Amino acid sequence: MRELVVEADGGSRGNPGPAGYGAVVRDASSGEPLVERAEYIGVATNNVAEYRGLIAGLRAARELDPDARVHARMDSKLVVEQMSGRWKIKHPDMKPLAAEAAGIFPSGRVTYEWIPRERNKHADRLANEAMDAGRRGEQWEPSASSAALSSSAEDVRAARVVGDAAAGAAKARAALASRPGNAGSETGGSGAPARAVAAQATLPKSTEVEGAGWGPDLGPPATFVLLRHGETALTPEKRFSGSGDHELSEVGRRQAEAVAAALAARGTIQAIVSSPLKRCRQTAEAVATRLGLDVRIDEGLRETDFGAWEGLTFAEVRERYGDDLDAWLASPKAEPTGGGESFATVARRVAATRDRLVREYQGRTVLVVTHVTPIKTLVRLAIGAPPESLFRMELSAASVSAVAYYADGNASLRLLNDTSHLR
Repeated sequence: MRELVVEADGGSRGNPGPAGYGAVVRDASSGEPLVERAEYIGVATNNVAEYRGLIAGLRAARELDPDARVHARMDSKLVVEQMSGRWKIKHPDMKPLAAEAAGIFPSGRVTYEWIPRERNKHADRLANEAMDAGRRGEQWEPSASSAALSSSAEDVRAARVVGDAAAGAAKARAALASRPGNAGSETGGSGAPARAVAAQATLPKSTEVEGAGWGPDLGPPATFVLLRHGETALTPEKRFSGSGDHELSEVGRRQAEAVAAALAARGTIQAIVSSPLKRCRQTAEAVATRLGLDVRIDEGLRETDFGAWEGLTFAEVRERYGDDLDAWLASPKAEPTGGGESFATVARRVAATRDRLVREYQGRTVLVVTHVTPIKTLVRLAIGAPPESLFRMELSAASVSAVAYYADGNASLRLLNDTSHLR
């Protein structure tokens, strides 16, 4: 019996928003792509688009061989767990889609596997191509697809991204490839292991050791001093605090004054940018008063919209919205109940804001006053950590972190969760 692999994905720009899906069917033995499917589906949620991608992939597999066994691979934990029967399907929009997917092949002929997003790039790119086509008022055409790009082309694309670890790795690989005598070799020109040279290539000039040969001076980086706002009434109770416009508590105001004094003593801040939410503006204004600077507001620095979870504790969300919480913990694409933002959506927003601010503040030190998720996201992207690392970082109220962004696209994490000024 023939075995096929279906890789599928879907996405929405706005969630709900303009949406599309992508799917590729591969030969299980060789990994060779056999057929691609992609479509712009109008306004829909991420989850609907993901299910539509799965359905399209399974249908394409059936067209190739209705008697085949199929292994479906997706980076949506929600869809994989629901189709595997381990999670209940409660959302009314999901039930008919799951039933449609289950009916394409006889029961038992399809197995499901969750894979990280980086292993689902082909389907993800198809979905984005479909959404791009929809934005132009067109439908996706296979002849125009770039989903089968070579790994070297992907490296070139990655190198254009500002402040992601992937950009630094791509830059190092490109530098190694251009060294004399380095083609097809596992060592650099001096005989050092290639991976060691790559590690050196990502370090800033300031860490240079005499005779080590780290490369050209890239000039001063854009340095983001990342300040989480001070406490609000919700902070000590560990309640979800996202889009709600909460004020600083008395403790939070004292924390803001303490961090302002510490930053004034350092004397390195040249500009201040803040989230528009009141708790950040109040924290930023305390620092600005000390430093004699203005506060610039940037909408891209908002906290995650936690939807119906706003103001609730984790235990209260677990009791009221258990299935939604499980999905949210399992996948960066899952949204909080009631149409909040997924971590994937926040990451795109924060990355775009980062790129813009890096360009504007190259060579300068800027205080970025924002929230837990944006700060953790900037740190995660800088060091190349997976999305689940967001749940493994401690970030206290009024804490200071710092990331430096260099002209070649590399980022360097310099500080995380410093609260010494509060003691």
